[in-house]
Amino acid sequence: MKVKEVKYGKRNIAAGLFFMAGFMAYGFALIYMRDFAPDKVAWIADANNGTHFEARLAHVHGNLFALLNIVFGFLLMYLPVPAKKANIISWTILLGMLMPLGIMGEFLLGLPPIFVVLGAISIVFGTAYFGWTVKGLNSAASRE
Repeated sequence: MKVKEVKYGKRNIAAGLFFMAGFMAYGFALIYMRDFAPDKVAWIADANNGTHFEARLAHVHGNLFALLNIVFGFLLMYLPVPAKKANIISWTILLGMLMPLGIMGEFLLGLPPIFVVLGAISIVFGTAYFGWTVKGLNSAASRE
């Protein structure tokens, strides 16, 4: 297979890789808190409640959404998705990364959950729209 257009998908792959690196580093901080911090016993005892639970939730969703951006970006580079649809899919999948950032914003900064909701709606819409678009492709299709 040959890449016809790298404009669509490349930004998702790059953003996904940077996002994943950030959330991996964040995961190492969580490991430190659980295994090496002076108050690790209290951290472990409170692991399934409030802030500690949300911290782990953000870590998991951050890495998942990073991986989804990498995979969807790769698919956008290789599948003959029309340019306008590829742009919409790319941006809505990218905006999905607001969800894990929003979770962190809630417990770190006391922000309202609007970013969590916007990110969740965006990534679900982008994924469904991508699926619908791929379903409608024919093998001879090319980018507009």
